[in-house]
Amino acid sequence: MKRDVRILLLGEAQVGKTSLIMSLVGEEFPEEVPPRAEEITIPADVTPEKVPTHIVDSSEAEQTVEELQDEIHKANVVCVVYDVSEEATIEKIQTKWIPLVNGGTEKRPRIPIILVGNKSDLRPGSSMEAVLPIMNQFPEIETCVECSAKNLRNISELFYYAQKAVLHPTAPLYDPETKQLKPECTQALTRIFRLSDQDLDQALSDEELNAFQKSCFGHPLAPQALEDVKMVVRKNVAGGVRDDRLTLDGFLFLNTLFIQRGRHETTWTILRRFGYSDTLELSTDYLFPPLHVPPGCSTELNHFGYQFVQRVFEKHDQDHDGTLSLAELQDLFSVFPAPPWGPQLLQEVRTEAGRLSLHGYLCQWTLVTYLDVRRCLEHLGYLGYPTLCKQDSQAHAITVTREKRLDQEKGQTQRNVLLCKVVGARGVGKSAFLQAFLGRGLGHQETGELYKVPAVYVINTVQVNGQEKYLILCEVDAGSLLSTASDAACDVACLMFDGTDPQSFAVCTSVYKRYYMDGQIPCLFISSKADLPEGVSLPGLSPAEFCRRHRLPTPTPFSCAGPGEPSTAVFTRLATIATFPYLVHGELHTTSFWLRVTLGAVGAAVAAVLSFSLYRVLVKSR
Repeated sequence: MKRDVRILLLGEAQVGKTSLIMSLVGEEFPEEVPPRAEEITIPADVTPEKVPTHIVDSSEAEQTVEELQDEIHKANVVCVVYDVSEEATIEKIQTKWIPLVNGGTEKRPRIPIILVGNKSDLRPGSSMEAVLPIMNQFPEIETCVECSAKNLRNISELFYYAQKAVLHPTAPLYDPETKQLKPECTQALTRIFRLSDQDLDQALSDEELNAFQKSCFGHPLAPQALEDVKMVVRKNVAGGVRDDRLTLDGFLFLNTLFIQRGRHETTWTILRRFGYSDTLELSTDYLFPPLHVPPGCSTELNHFGYQFVQRVFEKHDQDHDGTLSLAELQDLFSVFPAPPWGPQLLQEVRTEAGRLSLHGYLCQWTLVTYLDVRRCLEHLGYLGYPTLCKQDSQAHAITVTREKRLDQEKGQTQRNVLLCKVVGARGVGKSAFLQAFLGRGLGHQETGELYKVPAVYVINTVQVNGQEKYLILCEVDAGSLLSTASDAACDVACLMFDGTDPQSFAVCTSVYKRYYMDGQIPCLFISSKADLPEGVSLPGLSPAEFCRRHRLPTPTPFSCAGPGEPSTAVFTRLATIATFPYLVHGELHTTSFWLRVTLGAVGAAVAAVLSFSLYRVLVKSR
């Protein structure tokens, strides 16, 4: 919605343009009227729509045609004033003033026009019969107001309608020739209806209607008002009410009725509450609210975000089998301009017989939030998060983690989403390793199909000391890291080599020395294809000797061959290293580690008790 309104008054000389402005400001008819009034500004707090309003007078005697055109271009709305007692001024509306306002607007939107019939005190009847054909001819005419500057009749209403024509324009919503909603308006209202239809039965119950009414207007409808609304729809639209519930056809009819009765601000309130701009597109401010993410920080969904997306899942899981079929997923995506997740989805998360489980669905949301929080905000916006959750923006659903530097200083991370870069030469089995994380071994029936376009990222959950963590694996070609200054940052690096190809280990050592030797990012070497015989070692340090010399864990053997699901131990180990980076310099035996933690805590407690006892002895000795 516009932040201010500029109203220009045009018309023949002596029709009362200046008198209208001075009567509004002075609240009485002026005894002396200047040739042209100065521009006035009405503060926001005294206007019905709470926006500053600028009112500009015009005079053919004092302004050139070029100056008038300049004022027209700056105006948001034009009031064409005529004298109800002079038919000649009515004729000039269509022959002179409307062509002047919108004659050259082929390449820009037409400026809305308000017809103002002044001097109603001089004519007993109405001029509407003469004006109505003009209104039907020019769709940019919003309305006609008859008033009297002398009697102060309808002066405030005149400027209210002018302001309303700018802030709640009819043109984007409604086609007066067909008397139908415009396609863009129908599309926007259809999305709003689908978001409000919580049980997906293609109709709004009384409960759903009241929730919608409350989110848009701040209060529910009274029971009788609800019944009256449905009665009006029943009388006018076949199928507008079904089983005492309002259908989409009924919902669209109500909004058409609002506009036809001059209450288009009602429809605009609905549209703007759900994020639409004056062009009936979701606004940039709505889709991409400000969210500051400092360098070294990451983004995660918080519990508000997870609760919301889980409710969306449960709403669209119509057969209640705990998964989303392709049809159910498409229905979920119907409120988006295009499907937000492509075919890669089946490779990035665990699925159940080609269907998306709740676990996989939450994983995908976690992945999008971590990799591209701006896209996550956009997706939450399309799903109506701010409106349905009664929040200012969907940034409410996001947590920004503390800086990585602080995690390194404290020796552990509070992050719930961890990134592991899987680095290695071509052919060492990185793609198979990523799919193994999703439970797909080389013998998995879908693997061959999935490998046509390998996934760069996969995500799953692992348990670290009884706490669930999301672990993202990202496949990185070692050659690209060594040839360019690529971003090697992550929470843990998995350096993968082929146990049957010693040369691939040499590639890993080069990557390690270039990016990870400073110890800022923990590393774990993985020896893939462990089911095959080892290759002949090259001269120099063996993988085990290299790791020992650099105080790294012994290379972990891994294989995803065989008909069963691959072992998940290595993935748990990677997540544990990422959570507690300082453990990488020793073997990660869970029992011994937590024993050391426990003994350390007990030692600290004993020291505290002894210190307190000593303090008491010293006090007594005084």
